[in-house]
Amino acid sequence: MVKNKLDHLAIIMDGNGRWAKQRGLKRTEGHKAGAENVKEIIQLMEKYQIKYLSLYAFSSENWRRSPAEINALMRLLKEFLDGYEVELMKNDIKLLAIGRFEKIPPFARQRLLEVIKSTKNNSKGVLTLCFSYGGREEIVDAAKKVAADVMAGNLNIDSLDESNFTNYLYAPEVPEVDLMIRTSGELRISNFLLWQLAYSEFYVTDKLWPDFDELELNKALNSFYGRERRFGKEQA
Repeated sequence: MVKNKLDHLAIIMDGNGRWAKQRGLKRTEGHKAGAENVKEIIQLMEKYQIKYLSLYAFSSENWRRSPAEINALMRLLKEFLDGYEVELMKNDIKLLAIGRFEKIPPFARQRLLEVIKSTKNNSKGVLTLCFSYGGREEIVDAAKKVAADVMAGNLNIDSLDESNFTNYLYAPEVPEVDLMIRTSGELRISNFLLWQLAYSEFYVTDKLWPDFDELELNKALNSFYGRERRFGKEQA
């Protein structure tokens, strides 16, 4: 069997709150521990030859959380960017972010845009933060762009197919996901990268995100490399 190729790894980073609760800590402490773990996993991209890493950092549904928790998460985003921009540059990693940014407070949104700009020419890896993101919203926004191009005469509707529809997504330059990992044992995709996950392999672990380390990543990768990816074809 030919070894599967893993270009794009996506992770639903779940379990920060439960991690904190188990230790008698505030939920914000769980989020801080989760942010530190993001840095550890990013460091492994080159070692495991993963070109694209997409992280579900904050969903569109997360805006329903308490104002105090949302404020803490926005501050944490800025702190992460302030403290990690140098590492992104040193490791030649480009930062992308996808989602609806208008809800993000200006202090965090501005910093996010600054780091995206400062790393835009990096080429060894691509880190995509899915922030204020929802998969359905992405598809709706893409459909609106298609409709606008059709109405403007820039697109013949009969020429629209899966390939050129992809060009209307938030980050069309990022390939489809090869492996999606979800921590904390939950068995759902939670509105994450619905288009890009069409033929992805899934791996779920009971480990909470702050405890997801290189050993656990190895388990996920070994599972992926041991599978037969058929993309709708019959079994070999």
